[in-house]
Amino acid sequence: MTPTKLPQTGAYPEFYKPYITALDSDNLLDTLDQVHLASIGIFRAYPESKWEYRYAPGKWNVKELLGHLIDAERIFCTRALRFARLDKTELPGFDQNAYVPESNVAHRSVPDLLDEWTLLRKATVKMFANLTPEMLQREGIASGWPITVMALGFVIAGHEKHHQNIFQERYL
Repeated sequence: MTPTKLPQTGAYPEFYKPYITALDSDNLLDTLDQVHLASIGIFRAYPESKWEYRYAPGKWNVKELLGHLIDAERIFCTRALRFARLDKTELPGFDQNAYVPESNVAHRSVPDLLDEWTLLRKATVKMFANLTPEMLQREGIASGWPITVMALGFVIAGHEKHHQNIFQERYL
């Protein structure tokens, strides 16, 4: 069953509200697909010769940004899976800035990164498509805050859209 309702305030930490409210659709699976198609189009159109570009000292280059999106999606999906399976373990946060230097993206090709991300998104959509309405409403604690499984799906899409906007504002 396709989740077709945006999570309400209280189903996620307040700091995710900009991600959730930035989305144009309340159909989770369609939103995950559409946001990703837009991102892939943006990244594929960007000249490969500029993938090392940083809009300011200490900021991520384009390949690092893509690696961050891949890492974050994996972490959000892991949280969703564990909560959907009634795992009551409180899950820690992650330091995105510590992950980036360890991601090995500097030694990878752009097509390889885009391929990995597309395969990951297909797996993400398949996972959420096969969760029951009851599973989608289950909640767990991540980074010290309660969040539902369904909210995590929308956070994945909203987080990606957030970075689309940053990319368009600062990298183009």
